[in-house]
Amino acid sequence: MKRSNRLVLLVGVFLAIVAFVGILLLVRSPGGNDGTPAVPTTGSVVVATADIPLSTRIRAEQVSTKVVELAAISAGAYRDISQVIGQIARQPIANGAQITPTTLGVSGTGQITNIDCPATFRCMAVQVDQLTGVGTVIKSGDYVDMIIGLQGEQFPVITTNPVDGSVTVVTGLNATSVKSPLLLQGIQVVGTLLPPLPAPAAGATPAPAPGAPTTTLTGQQEIVVLAVSPQQEEVIRFAQLSGAAPLGAISLVLRSANDFIDPTTGQLLTPEPVTTTGVILKTLVDSYGVLPPEVVETVTPTATPRR
Repeated sequence: MKRSNRLVLLVGVFLAIVAFVGILLLVRSPGGNDGTPAVPTTGSVVVATADIPLSTRIRAEQVSTKVVELAAISAGAYRDISQVIGQIARQPIANGAQITPTTLGVSGTGQITNIDCPATFRCMAVQVDQLTGVGTVIKSGDYVDMIIGLQGEQFPVITTNPVDGSVTVVTGLNATSVKSPLLLQGIQVVGTLLPPLPAPAAGATPAPAPGAPTTTLTGQQEIVVLAVSPQQEEVIRFAQLSGAAPLGAISLVLRSANDFIDPTTGQLLTPEPVTTTGVILKTLVDSYGVLPPEVVETVTPTATPRR
């Protein structure tokens, strides 16, 4: 009996070992007994936990990760919150929305699909180029100042005949000697449009890798949609009509987002406007020491008539 009991005990231990090994194999092969891994059906994405306004730098408390079905994940959606913290929202982001490169303006295609014009403002488009538009790298959510330069023909010099009251425009003046810049400050950009990239020609040199230190002055132009007040839109339209079409007399200057959005709280700031004097040639001469051109007078001798 004792020998029989030992045999039964050994068989029991052997079966227990076999069962343990089988369970271990099943745990290590969740896809089934054939060892094929199970295909995931869900994934983690970064979503907003609060409404994030346009131009706001995204803070850690405004985002989180959420597990959703793979079919519900937006193209390019970020998977880790460290990828979006500190980035500027180039679109208004609704609570619960997924954060994608398009949201941050990383993969913009140059097409505006929707414009969310701020309340009480008007959205107006202006056209700039690489020199007047900060290299045409202005993006939605940026803040810009606008400089409007008016040439001398907008300020004609005239003489009036006291006899018949006729008016004569004085010609021959240097048009660049009279320039009246008007500064519109802190305008929010709500959209941009860039032309599509041209297809590379056959045998052309490959384009440089992103981030390569090279710039090509191609004269590329950009349409920038601005949120402006009614008075500002009248000023801008005047400049568009006064300058050479289609760019008019407009230049955009990029501002720091921290001047308008508190980087710590995300609250809207209203910076004090800077007062400028405007510049004409006399200003450059008086305040900056620019030397005016010297007037050279020549006397042509006249022939003495013969007697």
